[in-house]
Amino acid sequence: MITVDSPLTVVVGDQATKRKRMAEGLGLHTVGDLLRHFPRRYVKAGELTRVADLHEGEVLTVVGEIARSELKQYRDRRTNRMAFRLETVLQTDGPRLRMTFFAKSAHTARWQEGRLAVGRRGVFVGQVSSFRGEWQLTNPKMILFGVSNAEEGEADVVDSYGDLYPIYPQTKGVESWDIQRAVSFARSVVDDVPDLIPESVMDEHDLVDARTALDLVHAPDTFAQVEVARRRYRFEEALVTQVVLARRRAYLHAQGAQARTGGGGLLAAFDARLPFELTAGQREVAEAVEADLAQPHPMNRLLQGEVGSGKTVVALRAMLRVVDSGGQAALLAPTEVLAQQHFRSITAMLGDLAAGGMLGGAADGTTVALLTGSMGKAARAEAMSRMASGEAGITVGTHALLEDKVMFADLGLVVVDEQHRFGVEQRAALTDKAGFPPHVLVMTATPIPRTVAMTVFGDLEVSTLTELPAGRAPIQTNVVPLAEQPTWIDRVWQRVREEVEKGHQAYVVCPRITGDELEEGERDVLEVGEDDEVPVPAPKQSLSAVTEVVEQLASGPLAGLRVEMLHGKLPPDEKDRVMRAFAAGEIDVLVSTTVIEVGVDVANATTMVLLDADRFGISQLHQMRGRVGRGGLPGLCLLVSHAEAGSPARERLDAVAATTDGFALSRLDLDQRREGDVLGSSQSGFRSSLTMLRVLRDEDTIVAARQAAVGLLERDPDLGSAPALAAAVAELEQSRQSDFMEKA
Repeated sequence: MITVDSPLTVVVGDQATKRKRMAEGLGLHTVGDLLRHFPRRYVKAGELTRVADLHEGEVLTVVGEIARSELKQYRDRRTNRMAFRLETVLQTDGPRLRMTFFAKSAHTARWQEGRLAVGRRGVFVGQVSSFRGEWQLTNPKMILFGVSNAEEGEADVVDSYGDLYPIYPQTKGVESWDIQRAVSFARSVVDDVPDLIPESVMDEHDLVDARTALDLVHAPDTFAQVEVARRRYRFEEALVTQVVLARRRAYLHAQGAQARTGGGGLLAAFDARLPFELTAGQREVAEAVEADLAQPHPMNRLLQGEVGSGKTVVALRAMLRVVDSGGQAALLAPTEVLAQQHFRSITAMLGDLAAGGMLGGAADGTTVALLTGSMGKAARAEAMSRMASGEAGITVGTHALLEDKVMFADLGLVVVDEQHRFGVEQRAALTDKAGFPPHVLVMTATPIPRTVAMTVFGDLEVSTLTELPAGRAPIQTNVVPLAEQPTWIDRVWQRVREEVEKGHQAYVVCPRITGDELEEGERDVLEVGEDDEVPVPAPKQSLSAVTEVVEQLASGPLAGLRVEMLHGKLPPDEKDRVMRAFAAGEIDVLVSTTVIEVGVDVANATTMVLLDADRFGISQLHQMRGRVGRGGLPGLCLLVSHAEAGSPARERLDAVAATTDGFALSRLDLDQRREGDVLGSSQSGFRSSLTMLRVLRDEDTIVAARQAAVGLLERDPDLGSAPALAAAVAELEQSRQSDFMEKA
């Protein structure tokens, strides 16, 4: 009996090479994998494909009809033997395409002529080219309707399809019709198709059953049937994901944690000294966090907000609440620059409250420790001793906090800043250091749409800060299009000089550190953050590099100004010196990589120039421009690019320039990047588990599936009445993808 769990061999046969390529190139190992390999699009088998403008070199897939077929004989000059060529013309609903087929024997030539008789229709795939003013389809591959498509000497194959012919994602050595034939045969021999969705849920949401959906997606007659099938599969994917997350929420809720309700006067003393009033949003989130900390189960909350929305103050108040209760808090930052910035800003905000137990320290104070990988042995030992003894109520650190020898006396709260910068295992390593499961607060300045948060962070409560505190000035963003206006770069440096002459400071951001020329096709490195480099193909246009730009500016358009550089490969002491000097106003222009993307807070910086801005992502551009306009002074962000008008890269820049709404930009970013990055495939090493579901497009489906998941688990926590769903949930729970969702 052939089932969805049977190996692919039973439907592909003894074609070992094709089986291997399907497994390696497409991830198809079982019959079920094959049946879940859905078509990427469809062509109408009953009518010729409408073809618009043709372009040299494009690969065309069309339903066409043979309009002319003529067999010609000629002498092959290489062998001096007679050979044959079949010259045909393919009619589409648009231009005609010439196709030529060669044969060495008369028998093969006549066989080709019979198959490609005038009036024959089929699906034709080939590269478009132009020859002597006529369009032609070069080396076309085809599947013909109404005839055997087997090669000479092979067994006949009968294809089964509806009025729409499916085109499948393919790989080298495996054509779309190879997959279509295998799928058609599999559908004919597999009787039992497990239904993941319980019948009651299908009825409630008007969904077709699994067998019907399978037939409609692989052999539809209409596009309406395709949509019916896709709707079912989208709901199914959403349901499995939401059940996993709902079970995770229940598991976390059931874990014991120490309630942190205060007892000391540290938080009250801090609030009394605040030189500003919290925004309404900050107060609301702070109340929710304090309520979470008071519960006997772990807090798991995501705090998101625009750059400068005041997340750090909210997080610091939560840390002080935990210290008041006798516990410790740790803040994990992705780079040394950001960790040092957090350490300085926290100690500055606390004042003598950060000098507990020291001469001149406040009676209710605590100690704030810093731990980074570059610290000297003695400094590291002192910080670790304070953490282990409990003397350090608050610790700020980088990946160094994750080392096995780092211990805490009573770790009650873990705050993870810019959580997307950490891998799964790294985040788990810190929470594992607590005796009880610690409360967890993750922060991000990259706005996340509601449906993304619901899908990715479904085990977290989500809080959003939408207001900007008083003193945040507007930021004007302009694209500088050097492709059309190369001389505008001169005006860019004039604007920088004008701002400096007013007593302000500027950032100049470059996509790479050094200007070593690479041969086209080699790989270069763009710095995304300290020790976090992403290889990208070297572009034809030489990218701006920090080391080169510093020299060019200091000896050219910005001569006489104090220009220095910052990047992740500088020694830690030098990085710290540069940042302190810039913050103190001793540097006019800081030429940097994206190491300044998060955490760098210099109120006097009003201008940012992003060179080769098209090399950065939308969210990254939005993050970086948030570094200016932080001191009540209007900000200016100039996106310098050689990208051509109308190109996707230029459209991204235009979108960033058009709005400062981070949530609108995050939706655009996600729409362009899809969910792979957002769901953590780059961190877990696996592709996104979503195949048909799109978290922005399918918002209503996700919401409905979440409600259905909660209802199912309330009635049947073990899913005993839905074994197929239980198996799918277990598989996702055991995967690395689930591991990411749990610990994100």
